[in-house]
Amino acid sequence: MEKAWLENYPEGVPETIDPHKYKSLGDMFLNSVHKFRDRPAYTNLGTVLNYNDVENLTRDFAAYLTQQAGLKKGDRIAIMMPNLLQYPIVLFSALRAGLIVVNTNPLYTQRELEHQLNDSGAVAIVILENFAGTLSNILEHTNIKTIVTTRIGDLAPFPKSVLINFVVKYIKKMVPPFKLPTAIKFNDALSLGKKESFEDADIIHEDIAFLQYTGGTTGVAKGAALTHRNMIANLLQVKAWVSNELKEESKEIFITALPLYHIFSLTANAFALTLGAKSVLITNPRDMKGFVKELSQEKFTFMAGVNTLYNGLLNTPNFDKLDFSHVKLFLGGGMAVQESVAKKWKVITGQTIIEAYGLTETSPGVCVNPANNQEFTGNIGLPIPSTEVYVKDKQGKQLAFNEPGELCVRGPQVMQSYWNRPEETASVMDDKGWLHTGDIAIINEGGFVKLIDRLKDLIIVSGFNVYPNEIENVVSAHPKVLEVGAIGVPHKQSGEAVKLFVVKKENTLTKEELKAYCYTEMTRYKCPKYIQFVDDLPKSNVGKVLRKDLRALEVS
Repeated sequence: MEKAWLENYPEGVPETIDPHKYKSLGDMFLNSVHKFRDRPAYTNLGTVLNYNDVENLTRDFAAYLTQQAGLKKGDRIAIMMPNLLQYPIVLFSALRAGLIVVNTNPLYTQRELEHQLNDSGAVAIVILENFAGTLSNILEHTNIKTIVTTRIGDLAPFPKSVLINFVVKYIKKMVPPFKLPTAIKFNDALSLGKKESFEDADIIHEDIAFLQYTGGTTGVAKGAALTHRNMIANLLQVKAWVSNELKEESKEIFITALPLYHIFSLTANAFALTLGAKSVLITNPRDMKGFVKELSQEKFTFMAGVNTLYNGLLNTPNFDKLDFSHVKLFLGGGMAVQESVAKKWKVITGQTIIEAYGLTETSPGVCVNPANNQEFTGNIGLPIPSTEVYVKDKQGKQLAFNEPGELCVRGPQVMQSYWNRPEETASVMDDKGWLHTGDIAIINEGGFVKLIDRLKDLIIVSGFNVYPNEIENVVSAHPKVLEVGAIGVPHKQSGEAVKLFVVKKENTLTKEELKAYCYTEMTRYKCPKYIQFVDDLPKSNVGKVLRKDLRALEVS
């Protein structure tokens, strides 16, 4: 089974990569900024930074962090902001200084933020003023000593920066009151750092680069400790996989719409850096009309997205009028891409969404479909270079082709551990280096992996296994359905029954109509017993439908 997929590998893609090609992520960063010095690196809100700008700004901020704030190698620093120019500056400054980055969702509640800061042991944070109120309310319960606040327009040129910040705070009133008396402003920190000397930290491969937090079945977020080796390996794996499509000499343009604090976008963003690409940072992709307008201004070549993002664009006016002639790759991940969305996408853009699969614990890439796929298959692809996969039953026995079981992964991108959680680490990683993902999958004779569902989301109706992904895929194809989420609920006769939460695309849709449609498309036991129409579905920071929140909604 191990060699089954090699015959289907894209031409020229190696079976393995060398994760020791770079000493650290900082080394990789410096290699790129020196190589592509004059090329544009990031653009946001009309301001462009080239690779030379990025190197200088990261040097100055890293000097502030080490010389002024006194942070040392291994200290944890939280970054709490949406996609702005400041994000990659702070990110690569921290990595150059040998700090451990704790990516933090800016929409966290006080409880969530307090847990993450304390669990990680963060001693510093860089935060957008818009969210500083959350921090100020829990600061005394944390170990945070260094606080840097930034404003949306801080890296725009004068006087544009002043205008943006004035409008955000006083016209749109997007900055709630906060009290952080010891905080320093981002631009002031840059000025102080500019006067200091700085030397990049001495990093080894097994040093931790990120504590990337992920939710668990217990509901308590835990930090996946991702080393420099983990991240470098995954960047090189993905770069090798798409090397026929995305090239250094082509001056690629990446659309970075998913938030950089999420592992999917984080890796895609750093991957852009290794190619000398320009990343277009989208601060608020939920503003679909504004997002489409930004897409119209760029001859972009690559975009990564989740199903809900692609579906939202398909239902936004003027999206179908965009020029897609320069696009080389649309990548789908984070959640299952629904067939109905993929088909509509192909009709409008002429491009296939190339589905991929990964986890926070794998930095994140595990499997990707060949980038030259002409049709959407519903598979999550082949294992990328230096990656092994297999499926097992409940007793741990390896299963044959086309038999569903838990997917297991081994490779240089697999995390070191869960931060300070040895028992939870042992529950998902064995002594041979295999990560037990908790995802149900099958592997076919060609080595292609198909994800069935999360093990914990499995619905058992009268002894039959029912997979929410399949139900959602079928229901989403109904012309009057915009979005759908499926869960299992208790039922006296069958043990569990399927319940749907549906966002209507047309108000004329009725429960009876939708049930009748399901009866024509699925075996009876898979069809929904209950349907609830809702205005919106609970989603994660990247737009993934949160079934655990649907279950909580059902209980309430």
